[in-house]
Amino acid sequence: MHKSYRPEYYEAIIQIRPNEQEVLEFVESQLKNRKDLFVSKVIKKKFGTDFYISSQKFARSLGKKLKEKFEGELKASKTLHGRDRQKSTLLYRSTICFKVKQEDL
Repeated sequence: MHKSYRPEYYEAIIQIRPNEQEVLEFVESQLKNRKDLFVSKVIKKKFGTDFYISSQKFARSLGKKLKEKFEGELKASKTLHGRDRQKSTLLYRSTICFKVKQEDL
């Protein structure tokens, strides 16, 4: 697994839609408990929050935990980011989107 020490480096984005305080606190607590990854940035938007993290594997496992703990929809996708010149393999970035189920009014 490629690791870089550049502060803007990330392998995955965890998107929480919409901003649900309980879900955001759960994600933040999970991220704080891990010493083997870092969060390069957190972007809070009107319609949700994006966490840019350094591990695709952790992002996928966190998505599964969110699905088990909260009601909502989980979507995973990946986009081509580049090519590893030494190994001649394609490099991807993952996006894990968790849409919290909204109660009907």
